[in-house]
Amino acid sequence: MGNLTVPRPFLKWAGGKARLAAALLERRPTVMRTYHEPFVGSGALFFRLYREGRLRHASLSDVNPELIDTYLAIRDEVTEVMRLLSEFQHHREYYYEVRARDPWRLSRPERAARMIYLNKTGYNGLYRVNQRGKFNVPFGRYDSPTYFDKENLLAVSVALQNVDLICTSFETVIGRVKPGDWVYFDPPYVPVSQTSNFTAYHADGFDLASQKKLRDVCVELSLNDIYVMISNSDTDVVRALYDTPDFVIDEIQAGRAINCNRGKRGKITELVITNYRTDGTKQLRLFERQPERMAFHEPA
Repeated sequence: MGNLTVPRPFLKWAGGKARLAAALLERRPTVMRTYHEPFVGSGALFFRLYREGRLRHASLSDVNPELIDTYLAIRDEVTEVMRLLSEFQHHREYYYEVRARDPWRLSRPERAARMIYLNKTGYNGLYRVNQRGKFNVPFGRYDSPTYFDKENLLAVSVALQNVDLICTSFETVIGRVKPGDWVYFDPPYVPVSQTSNFTAYHADGFDLASQKKLRDVCVELSLNDIYVMISNSDTDVVRALYDTPDFVIDEIQAGRAINCNRGKRGKITELVITNYRTDGTKQLRLFERQPERMAFHEPA
């Protein structure tokens, strides 16, 4: 398979799972058909699975059209993306010039090159847009950012050749799965600091109603013999959402990779939730589910 360190994520992404990939792999189904990742982000788990030869087929999706177009451009037009990136410059004035470009007036390779460049040279690797949908992350303080990584981009393009890439919301995965498939959900996390009114929670447009909708999708998938894994924060809200014998809630230690305060980049506890059990080497059967058993303690 060549260099065993590639392909790897080509974007930084808030909540990216590069540091947790090993822990997630330990909890994977040992046998699966198609791998689905509806909040693909940086695709850290997908690339890890690919490097280890554990994929038969994959479907990656996200609601962010710029993100999916970047994946599509690397899959289908990587030579042009690399040519464009090779011509980019690293200095403050050029960064703001690129940032000011309207991505929807650019070709797909131009849009992808812009996204990669801004992601690797912007402050703290953030992807953030204002209320008008304009990317507004300031220039980052990097001496030599690696936004043109030819070896990895070529490897990513190869890895994506037989992958379905879809710009769509997470619940549409229901129409694409088949029994024996594995779906990994990595949604925007419920904030660790909560007010007493949980309905006030709102992060990247993914509020408590969205978290409940995701849980309901997981229930429907479970009833149709689909393996499901969900990552989320270790909060009372998340524990209540999945508080039933039909889900296993596991704690793992994670590190905060994107935070403006270096002092807040330490270890925290996150949750990995599955609708199946494993003993580390042998996968056990999906639970024998009955719809009436799916009674949850809903967060207020």
